[in-house]
Amino acid sequence: MAYTLIHNASVVNEGTICKASVVIENDTIYGIYLVTEEPNLDFSNKIDATDLFLLPGVIDDHVHFREPGLTHKANIYSESRAAVAGGVTTIFDMPNCIPQTTTVKALQDKFEIAEKSCATNYSFYIGATKDNLSEIESIDPNSICGVKLFMGSSTGGMLVDDATSIRQLFSVAKMPVAAHCEDTDIINRNANIVKMKVGDSPAIHYHPVIRNQEACYASTAKAIDIAAGTDVKLHILHLSTAKELQLFSKQPLSDKRITAEACIAHLVFSFEDYETLGAKIKCNPSIKHRDDRLALRAALTDGTIDIVGTDHAPHLLKEKEGGALTATSGMPTHPYSLISMLDLADQGVLKLTDIVKLMCHNPAELFGICKRGFIRTGYKADLVLVSKCITENPNIADSHLNMCGWNPLEGKSFGWNIHSTFVNGQIAYKEGKVSDKFFGERVLFCNRNS
Repeated sequence: MAYTLIHNASVVNEGTICKASVVIENDTIYGIYLVTEEPNLDFSNKIDATDLFLLPGVIDDHVHFREPGLTHKANIYSESRAAVAGGVTTIFDMPNCIPQTTTVKALQDKFEIAEKSCATNYSFYIGATKDNLSEIESIDPNSICGVKLFMGSSTGGMLVDDATSIRQLFSVAKMPVAAHCEDTDIINRNANIVKMKVGDSPAIHYHPVIRNQEACYASTAKAIDIAAGTDVKLHILHLSTAKELQLFSKQPLSDKRITAEACIAHLVFSFEDYETLGAKIKCNPSIKHRDDRLALRAALTDGTIDIVGTDHAPHLLKEKEGGALTATSGMPTHPYSLISMLDLADQGVLKLTDIVKLMCHNPAELFGICKRGFIRTGYKADLVLVSKCITENPNIADSHLNMCGWNPLEGKSFGWNIHSTFVNGQIAYKEGKVSDKFFGERVLFCNRNS
């Protein structure tokens, strides 16, 4: 047996912060001990975690790693390495690659790629179309993270926005359905109005005018209304408006059937940032106004928002050139997601325990992940050590781990560093260096048939 001791850490877990030592046995948490205790074991590795915080590894429910078919801008190898450099140990990847992941065969192909190249643990969504219901029904509900439903025109070929098709999907889905909600008709109408006003090439700051609050609210309300007549577990992705928050309850996660995600970009950026970052922060749904960002931040701690993900979506810089209708939508956010949230804690937006709940515990609970997302004996040893920076210019993770070579958060000074990331008990990242080995595993899901 190989044992690792993480000694004297400030362990952030299940609502508390306490000094403790954690012992890893191979890929599993062997035990959690008071710092005055030390089990009589032969440790192959001892880590002095004094002045460090130990968190469960981040579970990112929303990434676009672009493989297969779009590997000129990213792939599972490059983006998973950027992820572990940011403290992420598990990712759920979206289906809008080439070919789109809308069949069991396409799913299996992606799992085979990840098995050989993914630094994090992984699972994949199957994308819903208007004619692949039989494929979705054939999948063991405990075998993948969920179904991705595009109710807005963000991704061609998978748009499903008619009530009949959505209701049919919701009625048969035995796994979470994660929905991108924007109303295509409203978006098209807004685009035509803007073009009549300023011409066919509106500047980037018209993006939130075209993809506005109304487009988001109408689609989210529609999804929730249709779900009301089914038993589906509906997960609304990347909320971006204050108005949408009114549609969700503040119940404990265990009592919810309809849940909400916020993403890093909408929590960090606002309309004013288009002036300096331009199309680098163009994403769908759009970055909106300060009041929306303020409302989203408040919803992190009042029970409305259940998960914080990234919507990590790399593109080449040349693909980001242009205005509101021509620049490609999407941005990379790994490896900066966790340290961005830790900075929000420093600003008083939320507490460290809230971050762990939103980025680790809740994703594990919502998706029914087996034995990950918590620091518990017998759970997989997916862990991250973080430290407070002691200099004005911290040594943050290299954004050029992303194949696209840029990141809208690069150059920003953060108050935190990722010290080490453990994936299944192995050090996948430590103090600026990503391991050359791959320790990620296919994620297993539990109790979805009940």
